[in-house]
Amino acid sequence: MKVKAYLEITMKIGSTKRASAAKVYSDYRTPFLNSISGALTKNLLIRDEDVQVLHGFDSVEHAKLYLNSELFKNDVFVGLKALWDDAPDVKIYSVV
Repeated sequence: MKVKAYLEITMKIGSTKRASAAKVYSDYRTPFLNSISGALTKNLLIRDEDVQVLHGFDSVEHAKLYLNSELFKNDVFVGLKALWDDAPDVKIYSVV
């Protein structure tokens, strides 16, 4: 299956908290890929100014549904919220 949509979550996370953010990413990457409808890829991108998680989906609809999933709301969100220096920026893109 090809990626038809990306969910990009950009977070301001200080350098001292980045190892904790990477652990959350690692802990939930496999459950995301195995249990979320339409999930195809998940990558952690790190820059000096922020951290991004780029999720690939088979449709925009599945990307939107993930944001309301139990995995996201009860596990990923809870694990990351205390690490944020500011509210995350969430964007969904269609692949054309």
